[in-house]
Amino acid sequence: MGYKNGKDILPASLLKQLQDYIQGEIIYIPKKEQTRAGWGENNGTRQSILRRNHEIYRLYQNGHSVTELIRQFHLSEDSIRKIIVKTRGLTTRQQEAASSMH
Repeated sequence: MGYKNGKDILPASLLKQLQDYIQGEIIYIPKKEQTRAGWGENNGTRQSILRRNHEIYRLYQNGHSVTELIRQFHLSEDSIRKIIVKTRGLTTRQQEAASSMH
């Protein structure tokens, strides 16, 4: 996010209108909705969490206990259980979609 001086980039009439609301302060102007990236899309956080969640589910399926997963991933029991349930649902839907294509 860069800082710009309003008098350098805004038409004079718009600058006068804005000065009726705020003067001498920094104001953030968000991007238009259609140009905004979703949470974690630009910095890779979303993909990182998805990979972690799939790893938790894989370990659970291979016999690791919830207690072991809590210790390994430093998450609460509720978080681990939610991840398992959600990832199980995603995996099931992906398998169903793949089998219906054949």
